[in-house]
Amino acid sequence: MTQTSDQQPSKGAAFHVSGWDHWISGQIADNPERWISFGNFDTKMAADAISDVAIEKPVFVAGLARSGSTILLETLAKHPAAATHRYRDYPPVFTPYLWNKFVDLAPKPRQQVAVERTHADGINITPESPEAFEEVIWMAFFKHLHEVDHSNVLGGEVSNEAFENFYRDHIRKMISIRGGSRYVSKANYLITRMEYLLSMFPDARFVLPVRDPLWHIASLAKQHTLFCKGEAGNPRALAHMQRVGHYEFGMDRRPINVGDTHATKQISALWQEGREVEGWAQYWANLHHFLADRLSINPKLRDATLVVRYEDFVANPRTQLEQLFAHVAMENAGAIIDEVAPTIHAPSYYKPKFSDAEITTIRELTGIAAARFGYENLADDQQPAEITTRANPV
Repeated sequence: MTQTSDQQPSKGAAFHVSGWDHWISGQIADNPERWISFGNFDTKMAADAISDVAIEKPVFVAGLARSGSTILLETLAKHPAAATHRYRDYPPVFTPYLWNKFVDLAPKPRQQVAVERTHADGINITPESPEAFEEVIWMAFFKHLHEVDHSNVLGGEVSNEAFENFYRDHIRKMISIRGGSRYVSKANYLITRMEYLLSMFPDARFVLPVRDPLWHIASLAKQHTLFCKGEAGNPRALAHMQRVGHYEFGMDRRPINVGDTHATKQISALWQEGREVEGWAQYWANLHHFLADRLSINPKLRDATLVVRYEDFVANPRTQLEQLFAHVAMENAGAIIDEVAPTIHAPSYYKPKFSDAEITTIRELTGIAAARFGYENLADDQQPAEITTRANPV
């Protein structure tokens, strides 16, 4: 899912990480307890600014990487009520109040030129672009979130008072800093934490993008190859991905463990054996069965979640955007929809290059899980015939 732009993206050294970013992000990653303390001090400094800030209907965009979550975040971030993380917030994500005061006072170039992000997917960014950075906070409080041999799921029964207090204060600071009223977050790994978040914020709204597995796996495989090459030539890039908690692809790729450690280890083994397509297909099916199960079992989660199928979004963006803003209860979004809808189109920079045997493997391994999200009897060049905006797992 891409947006058109009048600016030509800069190819440059896409995987370059500056010495400053590498040093300070290393200090933060290696000393999480210290930075939690800094974050609490940051909250004390922000006490007056956040004293009247309430957290109402926070919005969480989840979904497996390459499902369209970034464009959904960017669209929601255009609303004046939205308060999101931005690229400028990294590396010191734990201390957003003081850091943003510093950034606001620092000299800036006369013009910020948008450049294409590392993914080479047509999405151009500046320091003011919204981005997902809260994973570093989750990793500081929950040490097992990316361990393959440990369930990564945080369900509604989880209780971590220290994290919950810190996270609520962090959200309030972000709302104050951005001058909005609604926190909007995108984090792919939230798919295993939606019920925990719902227990913390009963009025939360979730947006869950999904995608036809054939095209989704093609995009994931393309990104994996791109990031492996980029990280191989730049060790700082690999360290950066680990520190921000992006294990979706690249040299330290790790499948999400949704509670079935045996299945997760099988996926890892398939990848290690070079059986890439089979591993991705098993992974897609495993993850989407988990999501469909949770939406089916938990009616509160189902009511709070809007499922956005990628194919429906690019085929009829205006209708999908209207449903998106209605679901998250952000009013007066007509101008945003008018601006964004004409820019949405299917990707033109790649196509799946699978053999007939690989296509058969993908369809066979993902077919049942895909049908639970409305993808039934799809030929390889077809789009879903119906529009499904809420999950209706069977």
